[in-house]
Amino acid sequence: MAGQVNAAPVIIKRKKNIVGGGHHGGAWKVAYADFVTAMMAFFMLMWLLNATTEKQRKGIADYFNPTIPVNRISGGGDGAFGGDSVFSEQTMSQNGTGATMMRPTESEMARGDTGSDSSAETAAAEAELAATEEAILARGGESMTMEQLLRHVVTRVTDEGLVIELFDLPDAALFAADENVPSPQMRDLLRLIVDVLAVSTNEIAINGYVHARPITLIENPVWPLSSSRALATRGLLEELGMDSARIQRVTGYADRVPVTTDPLAIRNNRIEIVLLRRDR
Repeated sequence: MAGQVNAAPVIIKRKKNIVGGGHHGGAWKVAYADFVTAMMAFFMLMWLLNATTEKQRKGIADYFNPTIPVNRISGGGDGAFGGDSVFSEQTMSQNGTGATMMRPTESEMARGDTGSDSSAETAAAEAELAATEEAILARGGESMTMEQLLRHVVTRVTDEGLVIELFDLPDAALFAADENVPSPQMRDLLRLIVDVLAVSTNEIAINGYVHARPITLIENPVWPLSSSRALATRGLLEELGMDSARIQRVTGYADRVPVTTDPLAIRNNRIEIVLLRRDR
């Protein structure tokens, strides 16, 4: 018995096996992969918004937004056509009428709205604006006088329409200093624009802008000056023969939208004549 008491104790070590291994198993890897995928999709979305035009973004949105419904109206049945036949002339959908095989006349045949007409209208509007822009710029080759006048002109096509920008140069202003009296160059430019725009019937908007003042004035003239110059432009256009009904908007923007990094620059004194789109 004494020998057994002095014997070394027997230690049994049991090893516990942890299934999965590592900290918290491998579930965190799946969560991390989902997070990285979501961030990649987010940054791709941000890149697309910055790298595409408004028209391209609309095309992408239309791709994920089908415009051809299965059933345009609500019917009494639970089938694909709401209880009506595709040949039923009693079915008056939003874009077209029904048709029958018995009387397939043009007025009774179904006409779906596929969007092709809208695309054609947009293309026609783009072509019309481009032709007007080309007609204005082409006048520069007529004479040296016209070439000098067109130094004041910049054109661009935007979502709103064709913008014809008339701006001051350091050696030639379009209005008297701090007044709304047009210079002879401004009159000649507006006469040219009236002549070119006479071939179109698009509505017109007029925007006035002026440069900022170097000091804070008690009565800053930028708001009344930009508005009065835009109104003077409208009056001169009508005097030179433009139909007053075409002019839809006259706006003064003061010095709030400079086109240069220096808001005090003379280049910010400008008038925009916008030939508005028909498809808007």
